[in-house]
Amino acid sequence: MRIASVFAIGGLVLSAAACGEAPEENNNAGSGDKKYSACMVTDVGGIDDKSFNTSAWKGLEEAKKANDKIDIKYVASKAEADYEVNLTQYVNQKCDFILAVGGLMGDATSKIAKANPNQQFGIVDAKVPETNVYPMQFDTAQAGFLAGYLAAGMSKSGTVGTYGGLPIPPVTIFMDGYADGVAHYNKTKSKSVKVVGWDKATQKGSFTNDFVKQDEGKKVSDALVAQGADIVMPVAGGAGLGTTGAAKASGGKYNTIWVDVDGCESTQDCAAIITTVEKNIPDAVKEAVVKAAGGEKLSATPGYLGNLSNNGVGLAPYHEFDGKVPAELKAEIDKLKADIAAGTVTVTSAAQPK
Repeated sequence: MRIASVFAIGGLVLSAAACGEAPEENNNAGSGDKKYSACMVTDVGGIDDKSFNTSAWKGLEEAKKANDKIDIKYVASKAEADYEVNLTQYVNQKCDFILAVGGLMGDATSKIAKANPNQQFGIVDAKVPETNVYPMQFDTAQAGFLAGYLAAGMSKSGTVGTYGGLPIPPVTIFMDGYADGVAHYNKTKSKSVKVVGWDKATQKGSFTNDFVKQDEGKKVSDALVAQGADIVMPVAGGAGLGTTGAAKASGGKYNTIWVDVDGCESTQDCAAIITTVEKNIPDAVKEAVVKAAGGEKLSATPGYLGNLSNNGVGLAPYHEFDGKVPAELKAEIDKLKADIAAGTVTVTSAAQPK
Protein backbone atom coordinates (compact mmCIF):
# COMPACT_ATOMS: atom_id res chain seq x y z
CA MET A 1 0.00 0.00 0.00
CA ARG A 2 3.15 2.11 -0.15
CA ILE A 3 0.18 2.99 -0.96
CA ALA A 4 -1.49 4.58 -1.84
CA SER A 5 1.26 2.05 -1.00
CA VAL A 6 2.44 3.31 0.27
CA PHE A 7 0.46 3.01 -1.99
CA ALA A 8 0.78 5.93 -2.21
CA ILE A 9 3.07 8.02 -2.21
CA GLY A 10 6.23 9.91 -1.51
CA GLY A 11 8.25 10.53 1.61
CA LEU A 12 8.35 13.76 3.55
CA VAL A 13 12.10 13.72 3.90
CA LEU A 14 13.24 14.75 0.46
CA SER A 15 16.56 15.91 -0.88
CA ALA A 16 16.51 19.43 -2.23
CA ALA A 17 19.37 18.45 -4.47
CA ALA A 18 17.08 16.04 -6.28
CA CYS A 19 14.87 18.83 -7.55
CA GLY A 20 15.61 19.89 -11.08
CA GLU A 21 17.83 16.95 -11.92
CA ALA A 22 17.31 15.32 -15.28
CA PRO A 23 15.00 12.35 -14.63
CA GLU A 24 16.26 8.83 -15.05
CA GLU A 25 14.25 7.07 -17.70
CA ASN A 26 13.81 3.51 -18.80
CA ASN A 27 12.55 3.20 -22.36
CA ASN A 28 11.27 -0.13 -23.55
CA ALA A 29 10.53 1.35 -26.95
CA GLY A 30 10.10 -1.02 -29.83
CA SER A 31 10.38 -0.44 -33.54
CA GLY A 32 8.25 -0.91 -36.58
CA ASP A 33 4.66 0.21 -36.95
CA LYS A 34 3.10 3.11 -35.05
CA LYS A 35 2.98 2.27 -31.37
CA TYR A 36 0.54 3.29 -28.67
CA SER A 37 2.79 4.83 -26.04
CA ALA A 38 2.00 4.30 -22.36
CA CYS A 39 4.32 6.34 -20.15
CA MET A 40 4.50 6.00 -16.37
CA VAL A 41 5.71 8.47 -13.76
CA THR A 42 6.68 6.76 -10.50
CA ASP A 43 6.52 8.19 -7.05
CA VAL A 44 9.78 8.73 -5.16
CA GLY A 45 10.00 5.09 -4.06
CA GLY A 46 11.04 4.18 -7.59
CA ILE A 47 10.27 1.24 -9.82
CA ASP A 48 11.73 -1.30 -7.40
CA ASP A 49 9.79 -0.33 -4.26
CA LYS A 50 8.36 -3.89 -3.97
CA SER A 51 5.03 -2.14 -3.67
CA PHE A 52 2.70 -0.01 -5.78
CA ASN A 53 5.23 1.43 -8.25
CA THR A 54 6.46 -2.09 -8.95
CA SER A 55 2.94 -3.40 -9.45
CA ALA A 56 1.88 -0.51 -11.70
CA TRP A 57 4.86 -1.18 -13.95
CA LYS A 58 3.92 -4.86 -14.02
CA GLY A 59 0.51 -3.77 -15.32
CA LEU A 60 2.14 -1.90 -18.19
CA GLU A 61 4.33 -4.91 -18.96
CA GLU A 62 1.24 -7.11 -19.07
CA ALA A 63 -0.51 -4.64 -21.37
CA LYS A 64 2.45 -4.80 -23.75
CA LYS A 65 2.28 -8.61 -23.71
CA ALA A 66 -1.41 -8.44 -24.55
CA ASN A 67 -0.88 -5.99 -27.42
CA ASP A 68 2.56 -5.72 -29.00
CA LYS A 69 1.62 -2.34 -30.48
CA ILE A 70 1.79 -0.89 -26.97
CA ASP A 71 5.12 0.76 -26.19
CA ILE A 72 5.92 1.32 -22.49
CA LYS A 73 8.41 3.40 -20.55
CA TYR A 74 8.76 5.04 -17.18
CA VAL A 75 10.52 7.90 -15.45
CA ALA A 76 11.40 7.74 -11.75
CA SER A 77 10.63 10.78 -9.60
CA LYS A 78 13.39 11.56 -7.12
CA ALA A 79 11.35 14.15 -5.20
CA GLU A 80 7.79 15.42 -5.11
CA ALA A 81 8.98 18.50 -7.01
CA ASP A 82 9.66 16.21 -9.97
CA TYR A 83 6.02 15.19 -10.48
CA GLU A 84 4.97 18.13 -12.66
CA VAL A 85 8.28 18.10 -14.53
CA ASN A 86 8.01 14.41 -15.34
CA LEU A 87 4.34 14.56 -16.33
CA THR A 88 5.01 17.56 -18.56
CA GLN A 89 7.95 15.79 -20.15
CA TYR A 90 5.66 12.99 -21.29
CA VAL A 91 3.05 15.45 -22.57
CA ASN A 92 5.78 17.06 -24.66
CA GLN A 93 6.86 13.64 -25.91
CA LYS A 94 3.25 13.11 -27.05
CA CYS A 95 2.71 9.93 -25.04
CA ASP A 96 -0.74 8.50 -25.73
CA PHE A 97 -1.39 7.48 -22.12
CA ILE A 98 0.38 9.00 -19.10
CA LEU A 99 0.11 7.10 -15.83
CA ALA A 100 0.72 8.81 -12.48
CA VAL A 101 1.36 6.38 -9.65
CA GLY A 102 0.29 7.28 -6.14
CA GLY A 103 -2.07 9.45 -4.15
CA LEU A 104 0.50 12.18 -3.58
CA MET A 105 0.62 12.81 -7.32
CA GLY A 106 -3.00 13.95 -7.37
CA ASP A 107 -2.42 17.71 -7.32
CA ALA A 108 0.34 17.63 -9.93
CA THR A 109 -1.69 15.34 -12.20
CA SER A 110 -4.77 17.55 -11.86
CA LYS A 111 -2.77 20.67 -12.79
CA ILE A 112 -1.10 19.13 -15.85
CA ALA A 113 -4.30 17.40 -17.00
CA LYS A 114 -6.26 20.66 -16.77
CA ALA A 115 -3.63 22.38 -18.93
CA ASN A 116 -3.75 19.53 -21.48
CA PRO A 117 -7.43 18.53 -21.79
CA ASN A 118 -6.87 16.38 -24.90
CA GLN A 119 -4.22 14.25 -23.21
CA GLN A 120 -5.27 10.91 -21.67
CA PHE A 121 -4.00 10.39 -18.13
CA GLY A 122 -4.49 7.68 -15.57
CA ILE A 123 -3.76 7.75 -11.84
CA VAL A 124 -3.41 5.06 -9.18
CA ASP A 125 -4.82 5.70 -5.69
CA ALA A 126 -6.47 9.04 -6.38
CA LYS A 127 -9.36 10.71 -8.18
CA VAL A 128 -9.12 14.25 -9.54
CA PRO A 129 -11.77 16.56 -11.08
CA GLU A 130 -10.41 16.46 -14.64
CA THR A 131 -12.35 14.13 -16.93
CA ASN A 132 -9.24 13.19 -18.92
CA VAL A 133 -7.76 11.43 -15.88
CA TYR A 134 -8.87 7.81 -15.41
CA PRO A 135 -8.81 6.95 -11.68
CA MET A 136 -7.83 3.50 -10.40
CA GLN A 137 -8.77 3.20 -6.73
CA PHE A 138 -8.96 0.31 -4.28
CA ASP A 139 -11.14 -0.41 -1.26
CA THR A 140 -8.29 -1.99 0.68
CA ALA A 141 -10.23 -1.62 3.94
CA GLN A 142 -12.08 -4.77 2.88
CA ALA A 143 -8.95 -6.88 2.47
CA GLY A 144 -7.35 -5.18 5.48
CA PHE A 145 -10.34 -6.38 7.51
CA LEU A 146 -9.49 -9.97 6.57
CA ALA A 147 -5.85 -9.37 7.50
CA GLY A 148 -6.81 -7.99 10.90
CA TYR A 149 -9.02 -11.00 11.60
CA LEU A 150 -6.17 -13.29 10.53
CA ALA A 151 -3.62 -11.46 12.68
CA ALA A 152 -5.88 -11.64 15.72
CA GLY A 153 -6.39 -15.35 15.16
CA MET A 154 -2.66 -16.00 14.73
CA SER A 155 -1.35 -13.81 17.56
CA LYS A 156 0.06 -15.63 20.55
CA SER A 157 0.77 -12.49 22.56
CA GLY A 158 -2.71 -11.03 22.19
CA THR A 159 -1.30 -7.84 20.66
CA VAL A 160 -0.89 -6.97 16.98
CA GLY A 161 0.38 -3.81 15.34
CA THR A 162 0.30 -1.68 12.24
CA TYR A 163 1.93 1.56 11.12
CA GLY A 164 1.95 3.76 8.05
CA GLY A 165 4.21 5.89 5.91
CA LEU A 166 2.06 9.03 6.02
CA PRO A 167 -1.42 9.73 7.47
CA ILE A 168 -3.11 9.93 4.05
CA PRO A 169 -6.17 8.02 2.78
CA PRO A 170 -4.37 5.37 0.64
CA VAL A 171 -2.46 4.41 3.81
CA THR A 172 -4.99 4.77 6.62
CA ILE A 173 -7.60 2.81 4.68
CA PHE A 174 -5.50 -0.32 5.22
CA MET A 175 -5.09 0.46 8.90
CA ASP A 176 -8.80 1.11 9.44
CA GLY A 177 -9.72 -2.22 7.90
CA TYR A 178 -7.04 -4.03 9.91
CA ALA A 179 -8.24 -2.55 13.21
CA ASP A 180 -11.85 -3.40 12.41
CA GLY A 181 -10.89 -6.95 11.48
CA VAL A 182 -9.29 -7.40 14.90
CA ALA A 183 -12.39 -5.93 16.54
CA HIS A 184 -14.60 -8.33 14.58
CA TYR A 185 -12.48 -11.27 15.73
CA ASN A 186 -12.76 -10.11 19.33
CA LYS A 187 -16.53 -9.76 19.07
CA THR A 188 -16.97 -13.12 17.34
CA LYS A 189 -14.63 -15.04 19.63
CA SER A 190 -15.13 -13.10 22.88
CA LYS A 191 -11.42 -12.27 22.87
CA SER A 192 -9.51 -9.07 23.63
CA VAL A 193 -6.68 -8.88 21.10
CA LYS A 194 -5.16 -5.39 21.23
CA VAL A 195 -4.08 -3.22 18.28
CA VAL A 196 -1.07 -0.93 18.72
CA GLY A 197 0.09 1.66 16.19
CA TRP A 198 -3.37 2.80 15.08
CA ASP A 199 -6.58 4.01 16.68
CA LYS A 200 -9.38 4.12 14.13
CA ALA A 201 -11.64 6.24 16.33
CA THR A 202 -9.11 9.06 16.72
CA GLN A 203 -7.31 8.45 13.39
CA LYS A 204 -4.02 8.68 15.28
CA GLY A 205 -1.13 6.26 15.12
CA SER A 206 2.46 5.47 14.26
CA PHE A 207 4.07 6.72 11.03
CA THR A 208 7.53 6.75 9.51
CA ASN A 209 6.87 9.97 7.53
CA ASP A 210 8.76 8.20 4.78
CA PHE A 211 8.18 5.47 2.21
CA VAL A 212 11.79 4.64 1.48
CA LYS A 213 14.00 4.53 4.57
CA GLN A 214 14.08 1.00 5.97
CA ASP A 215 15.70 2.09 9.23
CA GLU A 216 12.66 4.29 9.92
CA GLY A 217 10.35 1.33 9.34
CA LYS A 218 12.38 -0.85 11.68
CA LYS A 219 12.44 1.87 14.33
CA VAL A 220 8.65 2.19 14.34
CA SER A 221 7.98 -1.56 14.33
CA ASP A 222 10.58 -2.12 17.08
CA ALA A 223 8.47 0.20 19.25
CA LEU A 224 5.32 -1.79 18.45
CA VAL A 225 7.06 -5.09 19.21
CA ALA A 226 8.23 -3.59 22.49
CA GLN A 227 4.54 -3.04 23.29
CA GLY A 228 3.91 -6.73 22.78
CA ALA A 229 2.95 -6.98 19.10
CA ASP A 230 3.91 -10.32 17.56
CA ILE A 231 2.38 -9.53 14.15
CA VAL A 232 2.97 -6.17 12.45
CA MET A 233 1.51 -4.82 9.20
CA PRO A 234 3.59 -1.97 7.74
CA VAL A 235 1.79 0.26 5.23
CA ALA A 236 4.89 2.21 4.31
CA GLY A 237 6.19 1.02 0.97
CA GLY A 238 9.91 0.30 0.91
CA ALA A 239 10.32 1.55 4.48
CA GLY A 240 8.35 -1.51 5.55
CA LEU A 241 11.22 -3.73 4.40
CA GLY A 242 12.99 -2.67 7.58
CA THR A 243 10.21 -4.44 9.48
CA THR A 244 10.06 -7.60 7.38
CA GLY A 245 13.85 -7.94 7.46
CA ALA A 246 13.97 -7.53 11.23
CA ALA A 247 11.07 -9.95 11.67
CA LYS A 248 12.89 -12.54 9.56
CA ALA A 249 16.04 -12.02 11.65
CA SER A 250 14.03 -12.43 14.86
CA GLY A 251 13.61 -16.14 14.11
CA GLY A 252 9.87 -16.13 14.68
CA LYS A 253 9.68 -13.76 17.65
CA TYR A 254 7.30 -11.76 15.51
CA ASN A 255 5.98 -11.89 11.95
CA THR A 256 4.43 -9.53 9.45
CA ILE A 257 1.67 -8.92 6.94
CA TRP A 258 2.79 -7.09 3.77
CA VAL A 259 0.69 -4.82 1.56
CA ASP A 260 0.11 -3.96 -2.10
CA VAL A 261 1.98 -6.74 -3.92
CA ASP A 262 2.62 -10.30 -2.67
CA GLY A 263 5.62 -9.97 -0.35
CA CYS A 264 6.68 -13.54 -0.98
CA GLU A 265 7.08 -12.74 -4.66
CA SER A 266 8.58 -9.26 -4.27
CA THR A 267 10.83 -9.44 -1.19
CA GLN A 268 13.44 -11.74 0.35
CA ASP A 269 11.53 -11.96 3.61
CA CYS A 270 8.82 -14.54 2.87
CA ALA A 271 9.75 -16.54 5.97
CA ALA A 272 8.33 -13.70 8.10
CA ILE A 273 5.33 -12.74 5.91
CA ILE A 274 2.07 -14.50 6.78
CA THR A 275 0.18 -13.02 3.83
CA THR A 276 -0.21 -9.77 1.87
CA VAL A 277 -3.13 -7.36 1.60
CA GLU A 278 -3.01 -7.06 -2.17
CA LYS A 279 -4.23 -4.33 -4.47
CA ASN A 280 -4.66 -5.72 -7.96
CA ILE A 281 -2.95 -2.72 -9.54
CA PRO A 282 -1.44 -4.78 -12.38
CA ASP A 283 -4.81 -5.90 -13.73
CA ALA A 284 -6.37 -2.44 -13.33
CA VAL A 285 -3.52 -0.77 -15.20
CA LYS A 286 -3.37 -3.46 -17.86
CA GLU A 287 -7.12 -3.25 -18.55
CA ALA A 288 -7.09 0.55 -18.78
CA VAL A 289 -4.14 0.71 -21.18
CA VAL A 290 -5.33 -2.16 -23.38
CA LYS A 291 -8.78 -0.57 -23.68
CA ALA A 292 -7.35 2.85 -24.47
CA ALA A 293 -4.94 1.41 -27.02
CA GLY A 294 -7.89 -0.30 -28.66
CA GLY A 295 -9.66 3.02 -29.09
CA GLU A 296 -12.06 2.71 -26.17
CA LYS A 297 -12.95 5.88 -24.28
CA LEU A 298 -11.94 5.69 -20.61
CA SER A 299 -14.62 7.22 -18.42
CA ALA A 300 -13.33 9.13 -15.41
CA THR A 301 -16.68 8.52 -13.73
CA PRO A 302 -16.90 6.07 -12.13
CA GLY A 303 -13.39 4.98 -13.14
CA TYR A 304 -12.14 1.76 -11.56
CA LEU A 305 -12.77 0.68 -7.96
CA GLY A 306 -11.18 -2.58 -6.86
CA ASN A 307 -12.87 -4.50 -4.05
CA LEU A 308 -13.32 -8.07 -2.85
CA SER A 309 -16.27 -8.73 -5.15
CA ASN A 310 -14.28 -8.00 -8.33
CA ASN A 311 -10.94 -9.34 -7.02
CA GLY A 312 -9.50 -5.83 -7.10
CA VAL A 313 -8.25 -6.42 -3.56
CA GLY A 314 -7.66 -9.57 -1.54
CA LEU A 315 -5.28 -11.65 0.53
CA ALA A 316 -2.30 -13.35 -1.11
CA PRO A 317 -1.59 -17.05 -0.42
CA TYR A 318 -0.16 -17.94 2.98
CA HIS A 319 2.98 -19.40 1.38
CA GLU A 320 5.32 -20.61 4.16
CA PHE A 321 2.59 -20.10 6.75
CA ASP A 322 0.07 -22.29 4.93
CA GLY A 323 0.60 -25.15 7.36
CA LYS A 324 0.65 -22.81 10.37
CA VAL A 325 -2.70 -21.10 9.80
CA PRO A 326 -5.37 -23.36 11.34
CA ALA A 327 -7.89 -24.80 8.90
CA GLU A 328 -10.74 -23.36 10.96
CA LEU A 329 -9.26 -19.86 10.75
CA LYS A 330 -8.78 -20.20 6.98
CA ALA A 331 -12.42 -21.22 6.62
CA GLU A 332 -13.59 -18.27 8.72
CA ILE A 333 -11.61 -15.85 6.57
CA ASP A 334 -13.02 -17.39 3.38
CA LYS A 335 -16.53 -16.98 4.80
CA LEU A 336 -15.80 -13.38 5.80
CA LYS A 337 -14.52 -12.62 2.32
CA ALA A 338 -17.73 -13.97 0.79
CA ASP A 339 -19.88 -12.06 3.28
CA ILE A 340 -18.08 -8.76 2.64
CA ALA A 341 -18.28 -9.27 -1.13
CA ALA A 342 -22.01 -10.00 -0.80
CA GLY A 343 -22.59 -6.97 1.41
CA THR A 344 -23.77 -8.91 4.46
CA VAL A 345 -20.73 -7.71 6.40
CA THR A 346 -19.98 -4.01 5.90
CA VAL A 347 -16.50 -2.56 6.17
CA THR A 348 -16.22 1.20 6.58
CA SER A 349 -13.38 3.71 6.53
CA ALA A 350 -13.29 7.47 6.21
CA ALA A 351 -10.54 6.89 3.66
CA GLN A 352 -12.60 4.70 1.31
CA PRO A 353 -12.76 5.98 -2.28
CA LYS A 354 -15.95 7.93 -2.93
